[in-house]
Amino acid sequence: MFPKPAPQLFPNTLAYETTPMVKPTGFREYDARWLFEKEINLMGVQALGLGLGTLLREMGVKPELVTGHDFRSYSSSIKLAMITGLMAAGVKVHDIGLALSPMAYFAQFELDVPAVAMVTASHNDNGWTGVKMGAQRPVTFGPDEMGRLKDIVLAGAYSYADGGSYRFVADFPARYAADLTNRPKLKRKLKVVAACGNGTAGAFAPAILEQLGCEVIPLDVELDFNFPRYNPNPEDLEMLHAMAAKVLETGADVGLGFDGDGDRCGVVDDKGAEIFADKIGVMLARDLSKLHPGATFVVDVKSTGLFATDPDLLSRGVKADYWKTGHSYIKRRVSDLGALAGFEKSGHFFFNAPVGRGYDDGILTAIHVLDMLDRNPGKSMSELYGALPKTWGSPTMSPHCDDETKYGVVEKTLARLSALEAEGAKLTGQKIKSLVTVNGVRVTVEDGTWGLVRASSNKPELVVVVESPVSEARMREMFHAVDAILRENPEVGAYNQTI
Repeated sequence: MFPKPAPQLFPNTLAYETTPMVKPTGFREYDARWLFEKEINLMGVQALGLGLGTLLREMGVKPELVTGHDFRSYSSSIKLAMITGLMAAGVKVHDIGLALSPMAYFAQFELDVPAVAMVTASHNDNGWTGVKMGAQRPVTFGPDEMGRLKDIVLAGAYSYADGGSYRFVADFPARYAADLTNRPKLKRKLKVVAACGNGTAGAFAPAILEQLGCEVIPLDVELDFNFPRYNPNPEDLEMLHAMAAKVLETGADVGLGFDGDGDRCGVVDDKGAEIFADKIGVMLARDLSKLHPGATFVVDVKSTGLFATDPDLLSRGVKADYWKTGHSYIKRRVSDLGALAGFEKSGHFFFNAPVGRGYDDGILTAIHVLDMLDRNPGKSMSELYGALPKTWGSPTMSPHCDDETKYGVVEKTLARLSALEAEGAKLTGQKIKSLVTVNGVRVTVEDGTWGLVRASSNKPELVVVVESPVSEARMREMFHAVDAILRENPEVGAYNQTI
C-alpha cells in the first residue's frame, strides 16, 4: 500500500526517496500550489494522483481524466508522477502533453472526458508547481472538493482499482487552435502585440492570432521557464509596461498579454495605456450587451463599481452580480446563474453560451477584444476606453503574509472595520457606507471610494485593491487608510507593487 504522506522531509535523505511529502497548506481554496522539492516531492505527487482518483470514484464521476502540463523544467515529471497515482486508482488518463490550462478544459469537451487535472503553477515564479482540477465541465474544484481531496491525501485514505490506463493524444494543440479559428477572419486589419512573458502561451497564442488575420508582433514568446524579463502575469505593472513600450514602438492597435498557463489576458491600448482587466470587462460587457440586452455578468469583488453604475449597461438592462474572487468561484457562479460572462480583475474571463463554453481562456478573451474592435471600425481601443465613466483604480497589490496567518489577518481587518462602522467613525474623512464580506472585506465610504482586503487563494499573500470615482487623491487616501489598518498586524510584509 502506498505510504501516508509526511508534511515535511529533507532532500537527499532516505525518507525523502521512500515517503511522500505533501505540505498541507498546498491545498488551496480552488486549486493546489506547492514549491516543488521543498513542499512536495514526486512521491507526494503520486499520492495526490491516488487521492484525486479516489475522490472521483467517491463523487460518482466516471474515472476518466484529461491532463497536460505547462513549460517548466519539472512539470512533465510531475504530471507523469500524478498519472501513476491516477492509474493506480483505476483512472483512464488522456494526456494532451504541453498545453495551456484552457486547452485542457477544451479537451474535456472535445474528448468527452468528465475530469481534468492540469499541471501548472500559472504565473508563479519558477520553483512552484500546482494542479488545477475539475470533475464537472466547465467548472473546477472549489473549497468543498479541495477540502475533501486534502483529507484523503493527508490521511493516506486511498482507494485502489483496476482499469487504469494511459493514452497520449497526439497533435491536440491543432484541434484547440482549429476550434478558435474555424470562423470568419476579422474584417479590420489589426496590428497586435502578443506578449507571453516567456510562458507556455508563447507556443500557441501568436499563431492563433495570425490565423484570425492579425498582424502579430511577438513579445517575449520564446519559452523560458526562468521568466528572464518579467513574471508572465498581466496584472503586474512590469509586464504591462513592457507591452505598452512595444505598442508605442510599433504603432500597434492593441497589446494583448497572456499569463503563464494562458487562461488570462491583459490589455494595453493604442496609446500605451494599461487597461486593468476589470475595465476591459466593462468594455466587453458594453459590446456584448448590444447583442444580448438584459444579460447578467458576474464580476469579482476586486472589480470596478462601474458594472453596477455604468449608464450604458443600465440602459440595456444589464445585471451585475458581485461574487467571490477566484477562477473556480466565478466560473461556477456563471454556470449557476446562466450568466453571459464573468470577469475577474486578475484577467480570468469566462464566456458562457452562446459566446463560449464557460471556462477561462486568455486567447478566447483576446478574440473577444479583437471582435469588439472589429464591430467598432471607426474607433480605436483608446477611444473605446475613453468612453467609460472615469474612475481611478489601483492594480492588484499583494503584501506578503504567510499561509498560516493570512486568513486571521483578514478576520482582524474585518473586525476593525466593523467596529468603525458600528461607532459611526470615519474612514478617509467619511462615514462607512457599506461592508461587503462575500470574500474578505470591501469597504465603501460615502463618495463611492472603496478598498478591498482579502487573502490570496494561491500564494502566501494578501490582496489589496482600491478605487475612487472621485479622484486619484481619494483613491490614494483609501489605500493609506487600508494599509494603516493592515500594518497593525506584524505578520503583514512588503508589497509586490504599490501605487
